[in-house]
Amino acid sequence: MVKSFLDIHNSILGAMREPLIVLDRDLHVVMANPSFYRTFKVKPTQTEGALIYDLGNRQWDIPELRKLLEEILPQNTGFYDFEVTHDFQSIGYKIMRLNARRINAEGVQNHLILLAIEDVTEREYYKRHLEELVEERTAEIKKLKEQLEAERAYLQEEIKLVYNHEDIIGNSDAINYVFYKVEQIAGTDTNVLILGETGTGKELVARAIHGASLRKARALVKMNCAALPANLIESELFGHEKGAFTGAQSRRLGRFEVADGATLFLDEIGELPLELQPKLLRVIEDGEFERLGSSETRKVNVRIIAATNRDLHAEVQKGAFREDLWYRLNIFPITMPPLRDRLEDIPLLVNFYIDRIARRLGKVIQVVPAGVMDALGHYHWPGNVRELENVLERAVINSSGPKLRLVDELKRLRQDTPRTDQTLAHVERNYIKRVLEQTGWKVSGKNSAAEILGLDRSTLRARMRKLDIRKP
Repeated sequence: MVKSFLDIHNSILGAMREPLIVLDRDLHVVMANPSFYRTFKVKPTQTEGALIYDLGNRQWDIPELRKLLEEILPQNTGFYDFEVTHDFQSIGYKIMRLNARRINAEGVQNHLILLAIEDVTEREYYKRHLEELVEERTAEIKKLKEQLEAERAYLQEEIKLVYNHEDIIGNSDAINYVFYKVEQIAGTDTNVLILGETGTGKELVARAIHGASLRKARALVKMNCAALPANLIESELFGHEKGAFTGAQSRRLGRFEVADGATLFLDEIGELPLELQPKLLRVIEDGEFERLGSSETRKVNVRIIAATNRDLHAEVQKGAFREDLWYRLNIFPITMPPLRDRLEDIPLLVNFYIDRIARRLGKVIQVVPAGVMDALGHYHWPGNVRELENVLERAVINSSGPKLRLVDELKRLRQDTPRTDQTLAHVERNYIKRVLEQTGWKVSGKNSAAEILGLDRSTLRARMRKLDIRKP
């Protein structure tokens, strides 16, 4: 009766594309379709009548299948669908979906078991690959979203403050040399160290470099190392996890993560605590750091522009600044000249600031008396451009008409005469050395010390040898 039943369904089973196998109640193979033989590389003579577990050197002895056939199906007539991950000797490691059901056919004593088999290895592989890809992209989107939110929060804080966003004003040789250095370095990813006294416009140079760089599509991220307590600088630079310290109620991205792919301006780098300098050095060298309260290493691609009004070399010699960090930052130094060394730029600066301040205050200043301009041009300007801006703002506020009225007396006049206790050679040596430092020790060529001093390069070199002037 079993044979007659199978004969009726043989053509149907044979036409099925997926492998099918029919078992009797004792779990011996009654028949299988051609697809089963092809898929598992077995012959009908090796299959029919054999115990299912013995097929192909017992490659079908699968614990999950044994439990289904021996425990579940004999007691139930339902349809069972499950997956097994198994190493089939004949075809290798596969993920198979098995569909099993008990058949109670008319005229057939006891029951038969129909087992349909589907190879879902490739589908599961692509499914898992897609899930991993979605997870990876989701994590990337989350990271970019966090970075964007942090950058937005940073920019909102910056908007609250007043900064000079305009271009650097000037046409003197000293400032033109700064422009030349900016053009030289802007298109690279080299770290830059900007030197200069307070109020000379070091941040403007940093913005000019960033604005001409390949990273200009992103905002310049800034941090003043002197504006925060030492215990908060690490959190601001590298971020922190929730609960990393008292008051850390949520996770926060540091400036390095906000500036990933952009430029980070570290103002007053000389104020950075000595204990944090190794961590900054590691980011510069390897692009790696850990958030405060986390052991996970993060990688960033950040260009660093640092600025200081200190003599970092002297700080290194005193042990207040790491020598290896100084070497990493001092690859391309740019010195911003003090205002007293570019007094010819004062008329341009005066016109620029008066126009801007007057518009902001709702006034009209049309005349700057010659006496006022002369006083401004002969003052020593210890506070540099920042002091000039403050003096001009007070003057505009106190001017009731179109003529600028200077309030400050500016008694400290610029001293052009050398000290009387110095020899001529000593004065000459100091002046030549100062010009060389201003030009980055460029002896000849455009914007060089020889050009500024009005000397032939061979003459200048001879004077340097005579006065024992050597590059540090």
